[in-house]
Amino acid sequence: MNLLVTGGAGFIGVNFIDYMLRTHPDYRIVCLDLLTYAANPERISELETNKHFRFVKGDIRNREEVYSLFSEESFDAVINFAAESHVDRSIENPDVFLSTNVLGTGVLLDACLKYGNIRFHQISTDEVYGDLPLESTDTFSERDRLSPSSPYSASKASADMLVLSYGRTYGLPVTISRSSNNYGPYQHSEKLIPTVIKNALSDKSIPVYGDGRNLRDWLHVEDHCKAIDLILHKGTIGELYNVASEKEYSNIDTVKAILSLLGKSEEHISFVSDRPGHDLRYAVDCSKIRTSLGWSAEREFTDGLRNTVRFYETKYGGTE
Repeated sequence: MNLLVTGGAGFIGVNFIDYMLRTHPDYRIVCLDLLTYAANPERISELETNKHFRFVKGDIRNREEVYSLFSEESFDAVINFAAESHVDRSIENPDVFLSTNVLGTGVLLDACLKYGNIRFHQISTDEVYGDLPLESTDTFSERDRLSPSSPYSASKASADMLVLSYGRTYGLPVTISRSSNNYGPYQHSEKLIPTVIKNALSDKSIPVYGDGRNLRDWLHVEDHCKAIDLILHKGTIGELYNVASEKEYSNIDTVKAILSLLGKSEEHISFVSDRPGHDLRYAVDCSKIRTSLGWSAEREFTDGLRNTVRFYETKYGGTE
């Protein structure tokens, strides 16, 4: 296959490209990425040693650039990771989230239509469902209504609706995956787990929103990559798939686990004012992808977290 991976220099995208090049060594992958602050250009440079990989710097919002790339290549599928993804930044500046996550997705969908009804897979998030009470045992299924809490999750929900509409109106072969919080190597330091690791390595204060009781489902990025690979090859066109470990941990317990792995004192923890609209609990039902495609998360959180901590120790040596 000849794949276009948009946003492939970001955390999940770069791990996906690496996984696909290892798993399908005869595939050709083109990465389109604007190389914003959250990109991993050094990892892209390493991947460029593979003759089956090509990097193109560009913006999915730029219709001329996107169409030019599609006219040069003959893509079998597009996997869209390209997105602004930090909730705090979306609260401060929603505009770039709307333009990239919604309008940029629209440009890609139009290109897929124009250049041969190309298969399109959208990378979404469980945050589109909104949150659940901390004491609840409920989970969201793919059939539940969307109730996003932040400009970020609202932009992703909007993109999902746009993708599904192109499938229904134009017959474009589309699928969507909605994953829980990812963690692993090459994640930007603005996210919780890298922030805690890097601050702890430097003996800096570790900010924790509110009382830290918010519950999150942590999914190792390689497990997510395996799920996307399965959906791409065996998923049913027009369907959505939840992807998660289905195991929940409070933010404060995750912070304490990292400190324990690093041999650091919990005195570094600093509770700060909660952010506006902070979701309490995310939890999704993955029975659909488990029964239809045979996928389930393999990496235990304790093991994955240990390896992630070691990655940052090696990469950053205790400094920013």
